[in-house]
Amino acid sequence: MRIGLALALLAACAAPGSPEALTAEVAQSQESTLRVMAFNLRYKGGDRAPNDWASRLPVAVEQIELERPDLIGTQEGLHSQLVDLERELESYRWVGQGREGGSHGEYMAIFYRTERLELLEYDHYWLSDTPEVVGSKTWGNDCVRMTTWARFLDRVTGERFVHVNTHFDHQVEAARVKSAELMAERVKRFGRRRVILTGDFNCTGGESDAWRALVEDGPYEDAWETAAERGPDINTFHGWGPPREGERRIDWVLHRGELTTLSAKVCTYGRDGLWPSDHFPVLAVFSLAGAEEG
Repeated sequence: MRIGLALALLAACAAPGSPEALTAEVAQSQESTLRVMAFNLRYKGGDRAPNDWASRLPVAVEQIELERPDLIGTQEGLHSQLVDLERELESYRWVGQGREGGSHGEYMAIFYRTERLELLEYDHYWLSDTPEVVGSKTWGNDCVRMTTWARFLDRVTGERFVHVNTHFDHQVEAARVKSAELMAERVKRFGRRRVILTGDFNCTGGESDAWRALVEDGPYEDAWETAAERGPDINTFHGWGPPREGERRIDWVLHRGELTTLSAKVCTYGRDGLWPSDHFPVLAVFSLAGAEEG
């Protein structure tokens, strides 16, 4: 095990205030790790208390503040929800566009912690045969599906990388597979840059055809499989119920390039019968290793 990886794992396991956690070397190693969350927010509207957005917003904020992600790939959030989150999360900004264009429809927004990351550029494309056409859908799916991506400079390490965020269709398997194939092809446009992909893929990681197109036959690795440490196998979609072990992992964090996955887990925070969403977020912690052209 590399010294940097060992230090990061030691820092993650050390209790606050312990001698191990206070060493300068371990503290520096902790600071240079990149924490990435995939978080389906559940769209605003139609849910009654305690599952309505007004009830869930404080719990969603607490979930994020607890895990301190540097990046969050969100799905389903409407414009007003994203504005609410940004207002409550003073350390974060976000980029995105509604899937119907402009501020209309659900977003595949990317939140980033500004003291850590500098936004260099961002853009969008749609999951269809005409990806540059706003709001396009051509694979039999009723819902418009899209992808948002952003390129960042990490202020701590000086490294550059790309974060891609998406939401696959929930009904049409062929649309999910074609979406995966399109995304596997379009990642080539980022050249040699490191890429982190978050999303609600609406199919099971490790066994679905869309996962195979991205991982087994594609350019990505699954952080759930590459993590040095991993939490319990919890279904990421829980439908307002408590955590339940199973193999229904439909929210993933994938990666390409020189990245070391230190840990991965399903985040199961809730309080007083409230959940942030009907999905549990997934958190992966990376180390940006080596140097590459950005």
